[in-house]
Amino acid sequence: MAGYQAPLPDIHFVLRELAGIDQVAQLPGYEEASVDVIEAILDEAAKFAAGVLAPLNRSGDREGIRWQDANGGSVTMPAGFKEAYAQFAEAGWNGLSCDQAFGGQGLPRLVGTVVQEMWMAANLSFSLCPLLTAGAIDALHLCGLPAQQACYLPNMVSGKWTGTMNITEPQAGSDLAAIRSRAVPQSDGTYHIFGQKIFITFGDHDMAENIVHLVLARTPDAPPGVKGISLFVVPKFLVNADGSLGARNDAYCVSIEHKLGIHACPTCVMTFGDAGQGAVGTLVGEENAGIRYMFIMMNAARFCVGLQGLGLSERVYQQALGFARERVQGRDIAGGENSVAIINHPDVRRMLMLMKSQTEAMRALAFVVAAAQDAALRHANADERHRKQSFVDLMTPIVKGWLSETCNEIAYLGVQVHGGMGFIEETGVAQYMRDARITTIYEGTTGIQAQDLIGRKVARDGGMAIRALFAEMRVCEAALRAISADDTFSAIAAALDQGITAAERAVDYIVSGYAENVRAAAAGSVPFLRLMGIVCGGWQMSRAALAAQLRIDSGNTDPFYPAKIVTARFYADHVLSAVEGLAHTVIHGGAGVLGLDEEQF
Repeated sequence: MAGYQAPLPDIHFVLRELAGIDQVAQLPGYEEASVDVIEAILDEAAKFAAGVLAPLNRSGDREGIRWQDANGGSVTMPAGFKEAYAQFAEAGWNGLSCDQAFGGQGLPRLVGTVVQEMWMAANLSFSLCPLLTAGAIDALHLCGLPAQQACYLPNMVSGKWTGTMNITEPQAGSDLAAIRSRAVPQSDGTYHIFGQKIFITFGDHDMAENIVHLVLARTPDAPPGVKGISLFVVPKFLVNADGSLGARNDAYCVSIEHKLGIHACPTCVMTFGDAGQGAVGTLVGEENAGIRYMFIMMNAARFCVGLQGLGLSERVYQQALGFARERVQGRDIAGGENSVAIINHPDVRRMLMLMKSQTEAMRALAFVVAAAQDAALRHANADERHRKQSFVDLMTPIVKGWLSETCNEIAYLGVQVHGGMGFIEETGVAQYMRDARITTIYEGTTGIQAQDLIGRKVARDGGMAIRALFAEMRVCEAALRAISADDTFSAIAAALDQGITAAERAVDYIVSGYAENVRAAAAGSVPFLRLMGIVCGGWQMSRAALAAQLRIDSGNTDPFYPAKIVTARFYADHVLSAVEGLAHTVIHGGAGVLGLDEEQF
């Protein structure tokens, strides 16, 4: 089983040439984040990912976590995880992009995104703990009361305490209107929380001294549905006035789930108020505004699930490539007497190129969106902040949905490259296939992301934001055509043109037909999300090819640059070529999806 090495050459290329790290570093508040400082941070992150986190990935998967019905239920992490987390927090990784006012380093979100890719590739289960903590930090930073921020944020930013989000209940999965957890107001301004939550990532563990739960619940006079949900801070241990830990709160993990993958990540069933007195919590922000606040965490988490897909794709590609170079099997199809490494077989190369090209496209898209997040927060011009935020809003379901779905395909290919050995757990590649499977499900399934994309992000504004995106893509297409003497660039330009044109037809159909026949439009929503992911990836790979050619024209002889152009050509021929069929499905496929009566199934 191959180890993990952060793909720093491609990371640095994408940061410089596509995501515009120089421009991000010049945004107000980021002046100290010079490119040299950022590159030094990424080098250290790569060492930590490879040297500390990656070696625990396989052992954590095998050992799993342990739940004991003692002291109300407690979770013990696999060997080495507690020590690794202590190193992680001590090195300041938890607060990399957090506000300096609460002890963070205040670095751009783009830098945090790159580092998160490394954590997720090295050890997905471990990475979920700081991921959830970061979402809780964002929610409290933006919506919490000053007293809550002062109490919780410094300890969460430092990594001394971790955070969770408690949304799902047995009867309330994606239907948040069905939430039943109760919050009873007390005379001292606190609330007593009663209810059960399921699928709570890192709801309990032994890596930090306190866990800060953000919990959705209803107050007694709350209106029905999602308009009556409030958000509460419910710590595992109550916090005394002097900041020290007090009594154990009535918030317990009563069991853990036994899952297909991410075995070293505790997925907990949590009860609040099970002992009778209620779990003590405090209201975040305004009453009945919990859904709005929780979506701060949800949107951040959805983007990060896309990063999980990227990280896993890189990890499984590295392992498949290493195996293909070492595994000697069969003679070269073009002739020869000796057996060769399987990387010489054309179909193995096809699979590796599918893995490589799509992983690079995903990385480019994710980093570009992360850079837009920074600009939406920090740009001096209000119109530019609004434009960037519209782009981020449009791209979030695409990043979550396309990256996670593509990751599952790449994990499948990784097993296939290994042949029979891939089906054997000892080679380790099957773990990535198991771990990848959750990414299309949690934080909103692909179907939910697709509905959000066609409804809130395309139909609601009449396609304005997405057509502005197509206009940007056309600029790139024109630049490709300007290199007229090169067949490779002509082919990439033609594929990008066909992809954009097909996407435009699909958008026209959705915008014109959404109100008239929403079910028909929804029937093609997942194919549309996939279509948009592929086209956006092709746009980024086209930009990458242009940037690489500029480097070559300037005299750079690094073989990385011609390889980038070849990879972009492969993506155009093998991935972008699928968009025409997807557009046909979006426009014409609704009748087949909806044609049968329920009893005909």
